[in-house]
Amino acid sequence: MNYDYPGNVRELENIMERAVVITRYNRITPKDPPFAGPSGQAPGSELNTSDKTIKEAVEELELKMIEQALEETSRRQTKAAKRLGISERMLRYKMKKYRL
Repeated sequence: MNYDYPGNVRELENIMERAVVITRYNRITPKDPPFAGPSGQAPGSELNTSDKTIKEAVEELELKMIEQALEETSRRQTKAAKRLGISERMLRYKMKKYRL
């Protein structure tokens, strides 16, 4: 993980909690969200959430993760859904929701 950790213990705690919730396996790996990403930073670490509701912030992060998964899989929905840990049906629903 090449994330230049500028935060406090609470930020680290939140990153680890998200990793535990989102991981698809018994062990957290660098390929799992929230660690995966071309920048080496945790997705969402660059988001400015100070003027957003939690729902808006979650939707923005979700959109970015879906876009990234689609890009990395050459827009193959089956592979993108697997990478995100959701069903193809859920991915299609979210793509429609975000007009992708």
